[in-house]
Amino acid sequence: MDLPAIDPLIGLGVAASTALTDAVYVFFNAAVSERRRVAAASWSSIWYLLSAFAVISYTSNWAYVAFAAVGAWVGGFLSITVLNRLVPVRKP
Repeated sequence: MDLPAIDPLIGLGVAASTALTDAVYVFFNAAVSERRRVAAASWSSIWYLLSAFAVISYTSNWAYVAFAAVGAWVGGFLSITVLNRLVPVRKP
């Protein structure tokens, strides 16, 4: 099985896009949990715009899925880190 050619800039773009997408998804969920309609709707629209780049980029080449997975992990990790600094977890 031949490995497909990978453009490093596209790979970085996919990773960055999915990192931002995952971060936006976390903020979307936070807004939904707090029942903030405008914020939730805004985060939702940004979420779909960002995910479009990653989907379009890696559907033409399966190898970019790995970049998407790394970006999603980084985005989720960093967004929770930011949320914890902005709104500390309340301890009972």
